[in-house]
Amino acid sequence: MKKANLFIFLLLPLFCLAQSFKIKGKITNEATPLEWADVSISNSEGKIIDGTTTKQDGSFEINLKKGSYRIGISLLGFSDYEKEISIEKDTDLGIIILKETATNLGEVVIQSKKKTVEQKTDRLVYNLENNVTTVGGDALSAINTAPGVVVQNNAINILGKGISRVMIDGRMIELAGEELNNFLKSISASDIKNIEVISNPPAKYDAEGMGGLINIIMKKGVRDSWKNTTTVSYDQNKYSIYTLRDNFFYNKNKFRFSASVNAKTGYLNATDDLKMYFPDGLSHMYSATKVKTENLSGKLALDYDLSERTTIGFQYLNDRNNPDFKSDIRIDNYNAQNQLYNVTLNNSFTDKGSKNQTYNAHLITKLDSLKRKLSVDVDYFNYSSNFDRNFVANNYTPDMIFVDVNQSGRNISNQDIDNWSFKADMEHPFQVLNLSYGAKMSFTNSTSDVLYYNTITETPELDPAQSNRFRYTENNQALYINGDKKFGEKWSFQMGLRLENTQTNGFSETMNQETVNNYLKLFPTFYASYKKNDNNTFSLNYGKRINRPRFDLLNPFRIYINSNSYSEGNPFLRPSFSDNFEFAHSYKEILRTSVFVNLVTNGYGVLFTSNPETNTQIVTRENYFKNLNYGIGETYSASFADWWSSENSLYFLGAKTAFIKDINAEPSNSIQIDLSTNNTFILGKTTKLQIDFAYSTPFKSGLYEVGYTSSFDIGFKQDLFNKTMQIAFLANDIFNTSYLKDFTSVVNGVKQVYDQKESNRFVRLSVVYNFGNKKINVKERAFGNQEEKKRTGN
Repeated sequence: MKKANLFIFLLLPLFCLAQSFKIKGKITNEATPLEWADVSISNSEGKIIDGTTTKQDGSFEINLKKGSYRIGISLLGFSDYEKEISIEKDTDLGIIILKETATNLGEVVIQSKKKTVEQKTDRLVYNLENNVTTVGGDALSAINTAPGVVVQNNAINILGKGISRVMIDGRMIELAGEELNNFLKSISASDIKNIEVISNPPAKYDAEGMGGLINIIMKKGVRDSWKNTTTVSYDQNKYSIYTLRDNFFYNKNKFRFSASVNAKTGYLNATDDLKMYFPDGLSHMYSATKVKTENLSGKLALDYDLSERTTIGFQYLNDRNNPDFKSDIRIDNYNAQNQLYNVTLNNSFTDKGSKNQTYNAHLITKLDSLKRKLSVDVDYFNYSSNFDRNFVANNYTPDMIFVDVNQSGRNISNQDIDNWSFKADMEHPFQVLNLSYGAKMSFTNSTSDVLYYNTITETPELDPAQSNRFRYTENNQALYINGDKKFGEKWSFQMGLRLENTQTNGFSETMNQETVNNYLKLFPTFYASYKKNDNNTFSLNYGKRINRPRFDLLNPFRIYINSNSYSEGNPFLRPSFSDNFEFAHSYKEILRTSVFVNLVTNGYGVLFTSNPETNTQIVTRENYFKNLNYGIGETYSASFADWWSSENSLYFLGAKTAFIKDINAEPSNSIQIDLSTNNTFILGKTTKLQIDFAYSTPFKSGLYEVGYTSSFDIGFKQDLFNKTMQIAFLANDIFNTSYLKDFTSVVNGVKQVYDQKESNRFVRLSVVYNFGNKKINVKERAFGNQEEKKRTGN
């Protein structure tokens, strides 16, 4: 009750008055005024809040309330212009001269480009356009090139923070793990404008996600134009993969439309190596898997300006995957004298498929000249998957003489998730501060079926003891308030509170077991920034986060990985919480230092336990630890020459872990060092070379010890026909060292060591072709905008 009263109290400062001032200017080149230049105004978060286009004489006018902003001006064929401005009265910016993007002066070529990394108040913005290795790639590979972000083992991590959730244009993607990665692989990197790394998200966003948020900002069609981009790629690992992507933009007057389609087909090679040291001897499993890569996805987006102040829009996304795979597994069993006494060959084929579709309808309206803005979103999300594995395991002597059938079965698992989400956000500027507040409701239903058939007699027999139907519902209601204020030219502050109320219910029909968990939690955020001078900026931020278990992790029944290994969920899993502190310093926006501490309570994770009596591996999840993570990170942007630019990062990471549950194991921690360098070389006006290297030392973290990883990549890009065509080549992970290795744990006295390779080494050849009309004859109109999305998890 006290929390609710506090939250209501924070909504009271709505009596303040606001005042609007006029900002104007004139855009020209060296000689004449420039018509149709885009003028945008961004707030302290880097979000575009207003804008217009220049008139025939190059002039523009915008009304703004008192505060600090960044003005951006862009026009095709000219360098972008950006400047920080402070508005306290009517302001005339005078004549602003734009320079042409590229000009030949004898043999000298002058070119401009955006900064690769930009530091905002509450996020880091990574611009992809300078990275050659992302050409022809997908969103997942693009995220992996962002500073301080690592993608490994189906998880996207902000270093020192943990697993992150992903948004597209501020709307949450309601997927996680392998399904999230598959979805991101369906998005072309060439369609991404930039990637925002938000380690401590503001109160406006869901509190879900221990490691913060990754926000992918998609390109929008150039105003008053249409454009089409077609990309064809060929990847070669042990097998080959073919990819075709097409993206169309149309933007005229009040109407904006975009459509994309992505198709991929081919195969990947994956290997797994697991050693389990039981008291009576070693069990060594090796698996070779051929994974089918078959994906078809598409997106439609439509926005229409009903008036100068109101925009409505609709989006539809559809993604289908069919990653069937065939595995050949060999298990060698040794006795205490390390003598081979048994071999098990396990052959399996898995028919696997998934599809998801997302619908979004939104309305954005400016309520008055004081820039109050209301945004409303309605979302529906559906995800369904099927998993059908047939396997036969035969026992052999060391001389490979057949003994008997160890196990023969069929494991079927289906899941269906539906989510409705309703969200409203208000931006309410006052003279004393900028205030925003809003509410969200989310309703989720999940149904899972697990069926197990014993096929050892060649006649399938349903085993009711290993079959189950699991229903799960999760409802969330949230309120938030956020305020930011700038004091003079040096200090700025932002504070927020988010209140989330959650009700969950899980029911296992076979076990007749119901699990209920309801909780009300408050999530505060705080940001402070001090600009000492033009070269030095300091910031401090804090945020509280929650990490809710995915639905499949709550299903109590088991799915067999092979005859000696199975995975099972835990219906009693509870959310974990984290408190995140970060202090940062930026020097000339080229050297950025970050010191961070992350305290995790009631942490849950994977436990690789073993049954020594049956020599069986059991993969489960438990709330078993609390963690104190800490570290320091340095990122350095350098231009060693006009033709050589470099982005570099160095992180020192540590942790202190304590187990809150008796799992018959001891925690162990060590320092991890993670470094990367991305170097772009301009070989000519239309030619670029990229050389990237990354390395992470071996380290210990709680229950697990992890081996080193490294990657060495080379990319090359050639522009042709006035940049309407691009040809790109990428050699990824040349030395094949970026895979998960020496993943070690000791539980119940049994040591397990695991390696996994997933075709990280490959070469890619891509061709990109752009065509379209750069300017359509239109009427002058006001600037457009966009907003948010929802939550679930798989």
